[in-house]
Amino acid sequence: MSEPGYVALYHSGELKRRADALETRLASCDICPRECRVNRLNGERGFCRSGYLPVVATVCSHLGEEPAISGTRGSGTVFFGNCNLRCAYCQNHQISQPRKKKPFTEMDFHTLAERIIYLQDEMGCHNINFVSPSHLIPQLVRTVLEAVPLGLRLPLVYNTSSYDSLASLGELGGVIDVYLADLRYASDRWARKYSRARGYVGHARAAIQEMYQQVGELVVDEAGLARKGLIVRHLVLPNGLAGSEESLTWLVDEVSPTVTVSIMSQYYPVHRALRIPALSRKITTAEYSEVIALVERLGLENGWVQEMESSDSYLPDFARDGHPFSSPVDPART
Repeated sequence: MSEPGYVALYHSGELKRRADALETRLASCDICPRECRVNRLNGERGFCRSGYLPVVATVCSHLGEEPAISGTRGSGTVFFGNCNLRCAYCQNHQISQPRKKKPFTEMDFHTLAERIIYLQDEMGCHNINFVSPSHLIPQLVRTVLEAVPLGLRLPLVYNTSSYDSLASLGELGGVIDVYLADLRYASDRWARKYSRARGYVGHARAAIQEMYQQVGELVVDEAGLARKGLIVRHLVLPNGLAGSEESLTWLVDEVSPTVTVSIMSQYYPVHRALRIPALSRKITTAEYSEVIALVERLGLENGWVQEMESSDSYLPDFARDGHPFSSPVDPART
C-alpha cells in the first residue's frame, strides 16, 4: 500500500514550509472565515478562544464514525477543543463551547504527535481523525510534521463543519487524505441565527468544492476502509432548517452526482436548542422520509443513511469521564 502524500511532502521540505507559512498567519489570524486578526502567537484569542498551541479535549479510538472511517478497530481521533461555530444544538458543546475560558490543557506538538503514534502502533486505529480543526489548521500541520519522523503513515481525516478558509484549505492539499465535511445549511439566515456563522453557505460550498478538487471521490481498500476522497455529511434538522433539498441538489449539480454522502438523522435537542422552539424537538418520521425520498430522487447512491432511531444512540458525554467513547489514550503509556 502506497504511503500517504504527506510523507513525500515531509521529505521534500514542503510540509515544513507550509507549517511555517500557516503559523506566520497566526500573528494576524485569518485561518478561518472569521478573520479575527488577533495575534495568537502572543496569546491573543479571538472568536475560537484558541492561542498558539492546540487545545485538545481528548485523543481516543472512536467507533462512532461512518463504517469506512471507524472500521473494526476505530478511528484514531483527536477531538480539538473550542470551535469557530456556536451551534445552538451542538452535541459536542461540552468541548466546542465550554463555559470556562480554558477548560482543556494546551498540548505541545510533540506530545500530541506521540499520542497519535500510540493510536497507530498500539491501538491499531485505521486513520487519524482531526475533529473540528478549522481554527487549528497550523497546529494540525505542525503536529503532522512532528509525527512523520516518529513513523506516522495512516490516512489523515479532516472532520469539519466546512466553515473553512479556502486559503487555509489550500495548504492542506496532499496532506489530508479524507475530508469528512458537513453541509449544514442552505440559508445564511439560519446559519447566522443558530450557529453564529455569517456567510456559511458560500464558505461551506466553496470549501467542499476545494476538498473535492483535492481528493476526489471516496476510494476504499479491500476491507472497505477509506483511503482517500470526500464524504459529505448532512444532518437533517427539524422544520426544514437544514435546507436539505437545496443543499443536496447543489451537491449533485455542482460537486458530483456520485459523491459519497452520509445522511444523518441523529439530531437531538441539546445545549441551547431546548429553549428554541424551532429546534426543541427531534425530527419526525415524515421529515426523515422526505429526505430519504429526496436522496433517491437525486440518484445519490454512494454512502450511508442513518436509521430513524439514531438520535438516541449518538449522544456523547465529554463530562462523564473526559472522553465520549471507549479506548482513550493513556498519557502514562505514551
